[in-house]
Amino acid sequence: MFAPDGAVRPHYAALESRLATLTPAELAERQKTLEQSFLLQGITFTVYGAENTTERIIPTDLLPRIIPAAEWRRIEAGLIQRVRALNHFLADIYGDQKILADGIVPRELVFGAPSYRREMRGLFVPHNAYVNVCGSDLIRDGKGEFAVLEDNLRVPSGVSYMLANRDAAKRTFADAYRAAGVRPVERYPDLLLATLKSLAADWRPNPQVVVMTPGVYNSAYYEHAYLARLMGAPLIEGRDLVVHENMVYMRTTEGLKRIDVIYRRVDDDFIDPLTFRRDSSLGIAGLFNAYRAGNVVIANAPGTGVADDKAVYAYVPEIIRYYLAEDAILPNVETYLCREPAQLSHVLANLDKLVVKEVGASGGYGMLIGPHATQAQRDEFAQRLKHDPSNYIAQPTIQLSTAPCLVDGDIEPRHVDLRPFILSGNKVVVTPGALTRVALKRGSLVVNSSQGGGSKDTWVLADGDHGA
Repeated sequence: MFAPDGAVRPHYAALESRLATLTPAELAERQKTLEQSFLLQGITFTVYGAENTTERIIPTDLLPRIIPAAEWRRIEAGLIQRVRALNHFLADIYGDQKILADGIVPRELVFGAPSYRREMRGLFVPHNAYVNVCGSDLIRDGKGEFAVLEDNLRVPSGVSYMLANRDAAKRTFADAYRAAGVRPVERYPDLLLATLKSLAADWRPNPQVVVMTPGVYNSAYYEHAYLARLMGAPLIEGRDLVVHENMVYMRTTEGLKRIDVIYRRVDDDFIDPLTFRRDSSLGIAGLFNAYRAGNVVIANAPGTGVADDKAVYAYVPEIIRYYLAEDAILPNVETYLCREPAQLSHVLANLDKLVVKEVGASGGYGMLIGPHATQAQRDEFAQRLKHDPSNYIAQPTIQLSTAPCLVDGDIEPRHVDLRPFILSGNKVVVTPGALTRVALKRGSLVVNSSQGGGSKDTWVLADGDHGA
């Protein structure tokens, strides 16, 4: 909100003026009202392993983060470029595999990734859009530039909180919101539905889209139900489906109804026990055969996880250059591949300075934050690295940028990252907004909701509005 010299940044001026008129008691009251609103709407999130709770309100900060138009244009261009390249990559590795033959990405890295699905080889994917919904995590580095920390290409979550935060921020700071010239995010459900429908066969004039959830005990169940309601699409579980002669139908009170597109929020392993995990009760037997026959579309396509594998991530700038003949607009964070002996030695010698991650893990699990870990934890991770180096990468500990947050009645800085959402069907679009994730504990760098992090609204300003 403030420049190093203490002056208010131009794009925060309207908000700062509004905050100056409010007393600490009034701010606290608005924060309380916001939390009660989330509780009444059932906006909850499950933190696996937490004590005394199955669901809780996702912690939400009252104060929005603001991004000027010029800064957003670069983010938007970089994300579109990245998703286009990743879709090319997925089409290639499940097709001719030219990038592997040319030695740009090591074969063993792709074929050894747990999320690589040989069942996808040679299958038709509409528009070659394997990644239909992407949530990329960005951080702002020490120079003030945005960089990509990781891509989430399987079943990325958080977009419902972006929408809910916007609704709350508009009610809390109505005057400042109107004065700032904020770009709307409310069209996201319409854009998502249009993207999903664009994947259906041309000869199906009014394709039936459904949202597939693992069920009420999933951590993001609220989001599944919320998106289904906003799109006007049925929310279904595997037990609601029937596969007959390679067609997928859902059971309704009026009989069976054919399905064209499944926006699945169920991991690959569980969507079809005949093709993937036999012990799964979350999917439906025969779904993948129907997909293979082209009678139903699964979004995101099975096997997309290989492109957000943390080891493959290190090659994304080369992937962009290979398919698009362009340099990456948004850089990667420096990454060490522990599968390379020299890089492994460097990582082992600097565990107290690095963040180490499992290549196939997500949600903040399977990682070591070296500077915040005990010596015993670092020793344990060193043994893991030596035993299975290909399963790990490491990155410098990045001091995430901070944003002002309301904490116990005072405004204090907290570390944040940024998760914009990119849709890809017959075209690629970036929603002009994002989920800003917040590390709620003072000094903490862990922003994942699954690890107890919170969120706040993100205001992307329109061109010509305070875009300095």
